[in-house]
Amino acid sequence: MTRDVPRTPLLVLQDGLTRLALAPSLGGAIASWRRLRDGLPLLRDGGDAIASDASPRTLAQYPLVPWSNRIGQGGYETPQGWQALAPNTSHDPHPIHGSAWQQAWQVVSHGARHAHLRLACATPFAYVAEQRITLDEGCLDCRLVVTHHDHRPNWHGLGLHPYFPRNAATRLHAPATAVWQGQPGALPDALTPVPADWRFPQARALPATPVDHAFDGWDGTCVISQPDHGYALAGRATGCGLYLLYCPAGRDFFCFEPVSHPIDAHHLPGRPGLRWLTSGQQAALRWQLRYRETPAPHMTGV
Repeated sequence: MTRDVPRTPLLVLQDGLTRLALAPSLGGAIASWRRLRDGLPLLRDGGDAIASDASPRTLAQYPLVPWSNRIGQGGYETPQGWQALAPNTSHDPHPIHGSAWQQAWQVVSHGARHAHLRLACATPFAYVAEQRITLDEGCLDCRLVVTHHDHRPNWHGLGLHPYFPRNAATRLHAPATAVWQGQPGALPDALTPVPADWRFPQARALPATPVDHAFDGWDGTCVISQPDHGYALAGRATGCGLYLLYCPAGRDFFCFEPVSHPIDAHHLPGRPGLRWLTSGQQAALRWQLRYRETPAPHMTGV
C-alpha cells in the first residue's frame, strides 16, 4: 500500500497572461509561474502537488535573507565579537543562503494578484523579513525587505534565487564589468575581468562549461530569451548591483540571481554590498520579471 504524502498548501495569483503559485510554508518560495494560455513554465516548475517536506531548492524561486550564497570560516567578526554560523545543509561545509529559506512564512494578506508574506526569525540573529509579490499583466514583481530586530547590530545582505528553464536555444543578455573568482576549492576573493565566454553584453547562449560566480558592475537589467517557446523575460532589479549566474553542466535549468553582495562578502575588504543595520533599520531589494511574446523560429524562418 502506498502511503499518502502530505502536501503543502499553495497560494495562487493570476492575471490575464500568467499564473503563479506560492508555497509560504516552504521558505516563502514560489512553486511555479506559468503562461496562462498553455501552462508553459516561465520558471522551473515545482508542480501543483508539492510534498510538505520538499526543499525550496527544488521549486521556482526562494528568498535569500540575511545573506546570499556561502560564508566561510564558520562565521564572521562583528564589533560585538564573533558571529558563529553552522552549516545548514548536508552537502555543503559552509552556511548558505541565510536562514529564511528554511522556515515557514506567514501569510499577511492574499488577493487575486498579490500576496504579502512575513517571517519573524531568531537565527542567526533576530530579524523580520517580508515579501510582497504581485502579478500585473505578465509582470512578476517581488519586493523583499528585511528589518533588523536584534539588540546587537549586524550585517545584512539580500537576494532572490530564481531557476529558469534552459535548452539549446536559451539566450541571456546581462552586461557586467567584472566577476568574483578565487583559487580552486576556495571561496572567491578577487574581482577580475569577465572571461570572454561569460560576457553577455548582447543576447547569447549560456556557457557549455559550469559557471557558479557573482558578476559585479551590473546595471540591474537582463533579458532571458526562450525563442523555442516564443517569449522573453525582461528583468529589472533595484537594491543590488550584482547577479550570481549558476549554470550546471547537462541540466535543463540555470539560475540568475539578483543579489546585494558577492559570495563571502563578510570576509572581503570593506564587506562590499552588505548593510550594517541596527534595530529597526531596513534593507530592501526589488526584482521584476516582465513576460513578453516574441516571434517563434518557425514564424521568422530562423
